[in-house]
Amino acid sequence: MAISTAIILGVGPEDGLGAALCKRFALLGKHILVAGRTKSKLDKVVSNIEANAGKATAFVTDSTCETQIKNLFDAANKIGPVDVAIYNVGNNFPGRIVGMDAEYFEAAWKACCFGGFLFGREAIRRMQSNNAGTILYTGASASLRGRAGFSAFNASKTALRTLAQAMAKEVGPEGIHVGHVVIDGLINGEKAHANYSDYAEQLGDEGMISIEGIVDAYEYLYKQPKTAWTFEVDVRTANENW
Repeated sequence: MAISTAIILGVGPEDGLGAALCKRFALLGKHILVAGRTKSKLDKVVSNIEANAGKATAFVTDSTCETQIKNLFDAANKIGPVDVAIYNVGNNFPGRIVGMDAEYFEAAWKACCFGGFLFGREAIRRMQSNNAGTILYTGASASLRGRAGFSAFNASKTALRTLAQAMAKEVGPEGIHVGHVVIDGLINGEKAHANYSDYAEQLGDEGMISIEGIVDAYEYLYKQPKTAWTFEVDVRTANENW
């Protein structure tokens, strides 16, 4: 029997959420399609998985390019049926409305929502023949509420959440589980320490969300039986003001 595949799009640094998701699902016996924009980063994650007896393939992918998304799923399908597809794309897009360029707002929407549509559609097309599969989306506190100075990100992440919810209702009866993970706070990983070093130091380890804890939520959603599916899980620290 062919090994099943897991596609994780939005993989960056080795000490990041995308990479951690790849490693966890490799431990579950999947052949991982490690997808993102920077090949050198993808190759590091693949090497780590292979060093631990797992199977993985790097695939440079622009989440907003329809052709590249189709090629990613075609490549996975040639290895084995797509069992898990995780859309982990959508960096923060800060900025005040009055000074914001239209192109900037559109870029936020394309990365967070339009790419999520392309990804989900192709995942569904591959999973329908088996009447099974799991599609998971990475959300943020921006998925649930608007915040001054982050309108582009708020609008885009909210749109992604609504898209995922509609998708879940549409394909659930076909045996395809769609879920959404709200990450409410700063992730304790390489990006936090590189891009928000002062804030990360202020929060400390207790004030930042554990990557492994977040990955546990994705695995929990993936392992749920059809008789007890959850659409959304939110993850935060005990110190987060929510």
